[in-house]
Amino acid sequence: MTKHQDSSGEFSSKVYLEMELLRFTTAGSVDDGKSTLIGRLLYDSKSIFEDQLDAVKKASLKKGSEHLNLALLTDGLRAEREQGITIDVAYRYFATPHRKFIIADTPGHIQYTRNMVTGASTANAAIILIDARNGVTEQTHRHAYIASLLEIPHIIVCINKMDLQDYREEVFNRIKTDFKSFSDQVFPGKDVRFIPISALHGDNVVDPSENMDWYQEGTLLQALENIPISNDHNLTDGRFPVQFIIRPESNEFHDYRGYAGRIAGGFFHKGDRILVLPSRIPSVITSINTFNNTQEEAFAPMSVTLTLADAIDISRGDMIVQENNIPRESTTIEVMLCWMNQRPLQVNGKYAVKHTTRDVRCMVREVKYILNINTLEKQEEEKVVKLNDIACVMLLTTKPLFYDPYSVNRITGSLILIDESTNETMGAGMIL
Repeated sequence: MTKHQDSSGEFSSKVYLEMELLRFTTAGSVDDGKSTLIGRLLYDSKSIFEDQLDAVKKASLKKGSEHLNLALLTDGLRAEREQGITIDVAYRYFATPHRKFIIADTPGHIQYTRNMVTGASTANAAIILIDARNGVTEQTHRHAYIASLLEIPHIIVCINKMDLQDYREEVFNRIKTDFKSFSDQVFPGKDVRFIPISALHGDNVVDPSENMDWYQEGTLLQALENIPISNDHNLTDGRFPVQFIIRPESNEFHDYRGYAGRIAGGFFHKGDRILVLPSRIPSVITSINTFNNTQEEAFAPMSVTLTLADAIDISRGDMIVQENNIPRESTTIEVMLCWMNQRPLQVNGKYAVKHTTRDVRCMVREVKYILNINTLEKQEEEKVVKLNDIACVMLLTTKPLFYDPYSVNRITGSLILIDESTNETMGAGMIL
């Protein structure tokens, strides 16, 4: 397997740890070639162990495949390998000299919408695959809308199986035009790019295609390596959900009291004036500590420990924010909810809510509408929210949440509903 290399030919762990991380997800209809594409990325970037490659070769021969079946690298469940479909979200990791990557290979079937939402919820980029033979389909619209709903900043549309269309430029241009007529409505102002590929033969995946010399805008891997992601986090609104209170109680740090967590938005500097929510008590940041040093500033998504000038009663679930930039606060929350459980949503039902590090309880007050993702119609007369449905609902929480709209901050704007009796995740919500 290729490792990150230093001047001696080996990548040092320090170089690897400091490299920028890109998370991306794949979406597309059944048999559009998502798993094959990811397998091709891993294979051509030399990110596969020899024993993995041997296992795939043996499995390909056993199945009678004419080619090395690279989809088997990601279809890890036995049912997936036997049926040739992706059921669960498969996470894969690889790296190039430019970046580290986490891939979420998500299912294309309608009944696995919840899996796609899970895989895409933390993604910087989404690869939407379109079969060059079929063009833009209803399922393409569905996946594009979910990517839009999840506010994924970068969209790469890969028009796959160009080998089955004789690598013709007019096929690529027609599908690109069709997709743009829809995407201009759901991705206004978003970074959307188009690449013609053949995942089976490797055209424009890692290496440029000799069969499509009419396309000169780079390969998929080049796009993934060069997508600018430094501004994908909200760096304007200072948000620090407190996760843990650090009290060493040692002679060296006898009076130390630090508040540990991951910055959900914005910058924090030593000397900044802050407010602690929900108490709204002001204070000043006296130090910003990481694992092994002290810093003058920190920003999203860094994990740090803050110390304050005043002794304030702060606990897990509280939020430290900039004094002049306060999030919204309410017990009435309107969310777009992806329902993830076989049992339907219960109106007036009670659920636990997890929002950043804050745990509260809620009651579902109202189902405003269920969204028909294929037509984008709001079905206001339909009130029964079932598995994989996406609905707009009103929640009433027992304690106020401190939030930003999901479109402003994907961390402070998201929550999950949990069944208190079974601890099952019931739904994932995006605050409107």
